Amino acid sequence: MSANTVSAYFDDLSRLISYLEMTEKYIEPEQVTYNHLKAFTVWAGELGMSLRSQSRMISGIRSFFKYLLIDEQISVNPAELLEAPRPGRKLPVVLTTGEIDDIISSIDLSKPEGHRNRAIIETLYSCGLRVSELVGLRITDLNFSQGFIRVKGKGSKERLVPISNRAIHEIEIYVSQSRKHIVPLKSAVNILFLNRRGNKLTRVMIFTIIKSLSEKAGIKKTISPHTLRHSFATHLVEGGADLRAVQEMLGHESILTTEIYTHLSREYLRDAIIMFHPRSEGNLKK
Repeated sequence: MSANTVSAYFDDLSRLISYLEMTEKYIEPEQVTYNHLKAFTVWAGELGMSLRSQSRMISGIRSFFKYLLIDEQISVNPAELLEAPRPGRKLPVVLTTGEIDDIISSIDLSKPEGHRNRAIIETLYSCGLRVSELVGLRITDLNFSQGFIRVKGKGSKERLVPISNRAIHEIEIYVSQSRKHIVPLKSAVNILFLNRRGNKLTRVMIFTIIKSLSEKAGIKKTISPHTLRHSFATHLVEGGADLRAVQEMLGHESILTTEIYTHLSREYLRDAIIMFHPRSEGNLKK
């Protein structure tokens, strides 16, 4: 699993331990019951933890107690019947191509980071990358002659993703005009996108860049780096791309995760109904 997932599981187990210490003072793993764990999940929900986070937390706890059972540290698994809340499937926020163009147009190319930020936006939208994949992108991952980049995704799984000519163009401008003036740290010599101190960008920095640019472009939607990934996938599916191909490009393990992008915008549905439904006003026979 990725370092972020491992860290999240450790945090969840730390919460469980804190809760048990708070309610039971001291308790051995063998003494933990289903009722303890159920009460803990209710407590976590009351603290405001999202359903998605609760589901991940319960998954980690179930795995932990399954391990204890296999390792013979407990004789009964108290988490076996523990069920995660079922989060509703929420449609992601998606930008139009016009809004993406507005964000790119709002970038001030006279600033040192201008060409870098333009290349970042084009790469995120062109390739549908997760923000962690973008900040870890290396110069040696770029294969512009073949039109692909190598991406290291969740669990260090690698995949090849096509990259658009426009994104290639913006990256080449950034490398030739901006990056060459930055002295990279030894640990970041091969990293593509650098900050002014020569280190790789953080995920928080990418979020800040996109939030600032969207506000400057006058976009009212609440967006993040992941919004560009959602937009990439949605525009592909709406354009008729094969769902399996989109799954491969996004690096989804399950096709079920990709299926959320088969949703159509309300405007698209409305236009389709008005155009084709026999009861629509424009199609009524005189």
